[in-house]
Amino acid sequence: MTAPVVTLAWTDDADRDLPLPGYETPGAAGADLRANFPPDLRDAGITLAPGARALIPTGVRLAIPPGFEVQIRPRSGLALKHGITLPNTPGTIDSDYRGPLGVILLNLGEAPFAIAHGDRIAQMVLAPVLQAGFALADTLDVTARGAGGFGSTGRR
Repeated sequence: MTAPVVTLAWTDDADRDLPLPGYETPGAAGADLRANFPPDLRDAGITLAPGARALIPTGVRLAIPPGFEVQIRPRSGLALKHGITLPNTPGTIDSDYRGPLGVILLNLGEAPFAIAHGDRIAQMVLAPVLQAGFALADTLDVTARGAGGFGSTGRR
């Protein structure tokens, strides 16, 4: 089976000396993304106060094959050790988007968190997409659950 290819292009202000997204181990499902700040922020980076969020540039644009999406997910070590996560997890990058890839980071920790130029900030996972058809009906079939919503199936 041939693996699908995600084509990458640098943004105009990207630091091209930083690594492109990549898998850190042979069994990794997600490719690590790095903070790739514009020249005026490279030395200082960004510090996220507790409760703050920011859009962090990665320095790349993607061409995702039709029938796929890229999901952006938090890095588990940053989440556990520092409370750094993504507020829209997983973030979806559609196959027809060609703009700069940015990652929204959120600090749920108790201390400010510094993001330096080149830091690994998130991971991206390529996933297949099925688009559904939609049909309007006057009624829906009956199920045992019915209209039971949040928490309706019990605690365990």
